[in-house]
Amino acid sequence: MLCVLLPAACARHAPQPTAQLHYQLGAPYQAAGVWRYPTERYHLTETGLATIDDALPGTVTADGEVFDPKALSGAHPTLQLPAIARVTNLENGRQVTIRIDDRGPADPGRMLSVTPRVAALLGFPASGVARVRLDVLPAESHAVADSLPGASTLALQAAPRAVVTASPLGSGASIREVNAMTQADGPATAPVPLSGAVTTVPADPGALWIVLSPFHNIRYARDERRRVPDLPGDVVPIEGQEGREYRARLGPFGSVSQADAALAQAIHAGITDARIVVE
Repeated sequence: MLCVLLPAACARHAPQPTAQLHYQLGAPYQAAGVWRYPTERYHLTETGLATIDDALPGTVTADGEVFDPKALSGAHPTLQLPAIARVTNLENGRQVTIRIDDRGPADPGRMLSVTPRVAALLGFPASGVARVRLDVLPAESHAVADSLPGASTLALQAAPRAVVTASPLGSGASIREVNAMTQADGPATAPVPLSGAVTTVPADPGALWIVLSPFHNIRYARDERRRVPDLPGDVVPIEGQEGREYRARLGPFGSVSQADAALAQAIHAGITDARIVVE
């Protein structure tokens, strides 16, 4: 009855979540109708669209940390957790190193979500969506993973966050801050400090494309391409892990809204592993 009459008072005395940082991979899961398959990838480089994580402060992340909108962290659909990665805003060249510690975003058109602090450091546009490149740092990622409980048993499942929305940034972001990866009431984190230092490289915004599954036989790539005949695109050779492969791609698209609409059409046609990239 007291909580009904005085909800604010009860909220102030609600127990706070306890950090239980651990290594996490997890079983395949489904988000927004698309299956995701978590995989250890310590040398991953990929491009795509990033958005701003709107999780509530205090939410527990997939690897057992407590979400902090001021942290240098982000969420990825399939990477091992935690992982250390450099994120570059291709639209302005700003880059910063963050810790990937959660699953998400749920939107299949978004490769990454980051905290409001990371978005401010990277100079996200007012739309809250930026073209980015993610480079996993192998030595740092191994260091943080190998020091945590759970690294040798990968049976735990990470639940994807259900909703991710974009929001505009404020104007008070600083360019250099410090986040030393500390954690209370749990095992010590790995000694991988994150400085929050922003470096700048030449901007390379590129065009937006939808890439489909690669095949060793070009005929299968062409068959995949024909499943969405109303969209522009082609079939191109790529170098896969086992030699020459062929991949259909759709585009290029001049805006995020156009790429989102094309991706939705491809998924509706049954190509559920299609994804947006920047090339």
